[in-house]
Amino acid sequence: MEVYDILSMVDHTLLRPDATWEQIKTLCDEGIKYRTASVCIPASYVAAAKNYVDGKIKICTVIGFPCGYSVKEVKCFEASCAVRDGADEIDMVINIGWLKDGQHDKILDEIKAVKEACDGRVLKVITETCLLSDEEKIKMCEIVSASGADFIKTSTGFSSGGATAHDIALFAQNIDDKVKIKAAGGISSLEDAEEFIRLGAERLGTSRMVGIAKEYYEMLKRKEMNSYDTTVSDPSYQSDAGGLCEDGSDARRPSAFKIYCRKLFRRRRSRQ
Repeated sequence: MEVYDILSMVDHTLLRPDATWEQIKTLCDEGIKYRTASVCIPASYVAAAKNYVDGKIKICTVIGFPCGYSVKEVKCFEASCAVRDGADEIDMVINIGWLKDGQHDKILDEIKAVKEACDGRVLKVITETCLLSDEEKIKMCEIVSASGADFIKTSTGFSSGGATAHDIALFAQNIDDKVKIKAAGGISSLEDAEEFIRLGAERLGTSRMVGIAKEYYEMLKRKEMNSYDTTVSDPSYQSDAGGLCEDGSDARRPSAFKIYCRKLFRRRRSRQ
């Protein structure tokens, strides 16, 4: 799989509690430049970001985040406000305690209510798989399949773990065909992304993938990889008509990117 295909599935994410407007603008600029599926940001920045990107990229936000125990009416109000402010996609967190208590009907009712409040926008349902048994994950596949939501999502990125290959495979085996899968949390390498996509994920929630690509392209520009194939180019230079860069080189050759990623992660691990 080529880097451009992976980036096109990424929700480029910044949800830290200390996120500033300058950081959100940078995230939006990166998402536009690297052609990610969306930027996922705090709800308080949706209106400003919508105006800032001017239709160049989709805006995603979160509700009931990160714990999921807001009451249904609050989640619906959050969703309505996000829609009003211009959100294209909304990621909601389920009430995990209800799932543990076996209150499945209440979870289904809440997701349906939030979906209605989304007024046609994409809804992703965060299940926080690191806190669930396989039986509970399968039950959530059943609930989300019956809810009208568009995606089932693994994680908030704020709990004890993120997406795993096991969870993506389990979702793919048990979710309805009309529901897509989003892997989120802990996606730190090209290999992670490719594996999740291979197993059935159609969206990736991560803040790291753009950074990996950006560092790679910057290194190419500094000619620090002159021993490798340097025909891979920054996707912002790719023409709309085909796979060629402005200099005529092939913009879709992934080999050097993969070589670089492996080198980068070996270096990072050696520092740990």
